[in-house]
Amino acid sequence: MRPQDDSAWTVEHHTGSAAAFHERPLPSPVRRSVWWFVVDRPALVLGSAQDPAVVDAAAVARAGLDLVRRHSGGGAVLLVPGDVSWVDLLVPERDPLWDDDVGRAFDWLGDVWVATLASLGVEEPRAHRGSMRRTKWSDLVCFAGLGRGEVTVAGRKVLGISQRRTRAGARFQCALLHRWDPAALVDALALEPTARRRASAALAGVAAGVSPQKPSNGTDQLESAFLSHLPE
Repeated sequence: MRPQDDSAWTVEHHTGSAAAFHERPLPSPVRRSVWWFVVDRPALVLGSAQDPAVVDAAAVARAGLDLVRRHSGGGAVLLVPGDVSWVDLLVPERDPLWDDDVGRAFDWLGDVWVATLASLGVEEPRAHRGSMRRTKWSDLVCFAGLGRGEVTVAGRKVLGISQRRTRAGARFQCALLHRWDPAALVDALALEPTARRRASAALAGVAAGVSPQKPSNGTDQLESAFLSHLPE
């Protein structure tokens, strides 16, 4: 039997509910892995510390959304099939990509996404460095803030990243926007009509979608480019 190459990336593809993906446990032992997720139905995902009262339960039901809580922090994210690419990366503790500094640990991954998007023709993607940039709405809506390693294009956020860490390794959860519809997200939140209108208007300019095209042979161009830029 050949020995395990700890520098090699294992790639898995999964389709299902956002709830099932968020509850998926880390394997033992943790190895470098890429989990490519496709949600099969829309979901509103709350951060670990968000109060459930931020949700308009009746609106969520009318929209047919699953209501899900993730184990990492931040604001709400709306996951609609086709509107977001969801990619998780697993890195074991003691891996060369591991960093004891939780903030600095995002840097390499932000650089991978910048290289990926640039190779697909996206103009001047940038990975954020430094402290979290907060706005009036960032505690409520994930894409209203900008964290370390997250990527912007023309000043608008296109990629969000969160991180879960254990003694065995880190799990980075990435959401790349292909379409940004803040009104649909705001409609699922418990806001007064005036606040709802203000939130939709304010959030319209904070994020944007990027849509790399699939070639005629059906290969996922985004996935291929992303994997090609991962560190060895």
